[in-house]
Amino acid sequence: MSTFTEITYISSFDIQPNGCIGIRKTTEVRKDGKSISQTYWRCVLPPSDTVDIEVLNEPYYANLAQAAWTPEVIAAYQAQQAQAA
Repeated sequence: MSTFTEITYISSFDIQPNGCIGIRKTTEVRKDGKSISQTYWRCVLPPSDTVDIEVLNEPYYANLAQAAWTPEVIAAYQAQQAQAA
């Protein structure tokens, strides 16, 4: 009898120059330990997005995001958004 498992993990974590973080999560379906299917989910988190940071749900990546989002980065991003509006 075959064993199926589903694993979800962060497969890409990119900090952009403006402080936004691009994330890609991969969900992999495995049959007897071999990958048979993959789907991807992507999002971009703006600096200081404390609600959406929960999407990271892994302390390692959450800590990286918090370290990248310094007060200076947040202020620069907010100023950039205000100019674009």
